[in-house]
Amino acid sequence: MFLGSAETINNLTDIFVSLDIKSKLFRRRESILAVEPPALRASLVPALPEVSKELTMPQSVINLQTLADRLLLQNFSPPAVLVNDRGDILYISGRTGKYLEPAAGKANWNIFAMAREGLRFDLDISFKKALRQKKAITARGLKISVGGGTQSVDITVQEIKEPEALQGMVMIIFTDVATPLEKTAKVSSRKGPAGNARVRELEKEIHQFREQLQITQEEMQSSQEELKSTNEELQSTNEELQSTNEELTTSREEMQSMNEELQTVNAEQLSKMDDLSRLNDDMRNLFNSTEIVTVFLDDELRILRFTPGANKLFKLIPVDVGRQLSDITSDLLYPRMTEEAREVLRTLAFSEKQITTNDGRWFSVRIMPYRTMEDVICGVVITFVNITAAKKLEAQLREENARLKNLLEAGG
Repeated sequence: MFLGSAETINNLTDIFVSLDIKSKLFRRRESILAVEPPALRASLVPALPEVSKELTMPQSVINLQTLADRLLLQNFSPPAVLVNDRGDILYISGRTGKYLEPAAGKANWNIFAMAREGLRFDLDISFKKALRQKKAITARGLKISVGGGTQSVDITVQEIKEPEALQGMVMIIFTDVATPLEKTAKVSSRKGPAGNARVRELEKEIHQFREQLQITQEEMQSSQEELKSTNEELQSTNEELQSTNEELTTSREEMQSMNEELQTVNAEQLSKMDDLSRLNDDMRNLFNSTEIVTVFLDDELRILRFTPGANKLFKLIPVDVGRQLSDITSDLLYPRMTEEAREVLRTLAFSEKQITTNDGRWFSVRIMPYRTMEDVICGVVITFVNITAAKKLEAQLREENARLKNLLEAGG
């Protein structure tokens, strides 16, 4: 292994041995089994205060089993490599240096970049077949150069389904194949022309290219089917979006029409509010100019509203709206006002009387039914007109007439 000037093996000294420290050239150590102390009989093992004798023997058995499994894996199991679905190496088991070598340049742990000549093409084809067909694929009789000679190798590629933690990964197993002696002798004794070997090599390459072309065609066909399915889904989605867009356009038009209607209604409401505001102003000015106190009652003789000046006859405040008129203290000497208001509601004939107050004022009290625009009776209206001045003038005229009458009688 050759490292750069800024790289180091750190704590891997038990795996690599230095060949040239200055050049940073290292060689992998041979696998050496860890030396374990021999298992002693239980009777020869001193008993510890807190450890029972029964625990010593199982530990030795476990160590022997681990060592045996490690020995079998290193010497009798074929070299294998665990990769992902893109060929990136995740785990290496056994000695794979005969089949893999680091590629020149930037470090690349992809198995297709590290495979030696003679394996790379067939490994690529077998890898794609194993992923596509979901079964083990074996490529036999592959030739690699080893120590100036040729080694025949079989490779097996299989996608892992169990356990679940390794699901989707791929195991690649390398198996050396011994060449039969009689076949070797027959081949060595054959004295055919060199052109036949070249023809066979070209035929093999053509066969490999055909397999690669078939795999490529199958992948393209699969990609075309996926693209066709995706195109159909996109077309369906586009149609749905177009339908949604049409619905949104219709909804927008409806909302625009409704907005125009609301603007028209709003303008009408504003005009009516302006008219009502002017009408209220006219009524307020009318009541203020005539100085007529008015109280509006509903059909239960509860106070609905009253004009300014009503507080001079009744002890009224704004919070009295909704109360019975009979519950409000009044300066009028008119105890039958509530009964006559009910009589007006019953007969719909207005009532008018002149009533005095506790302080000597006089008012003309008129009770009339309250009619709506639909000619519905919803209560009564009571008006109070101050006639104190007229009453005083009438009293003076009466006194003057009496005095003149007395003078005429005295002169006669």
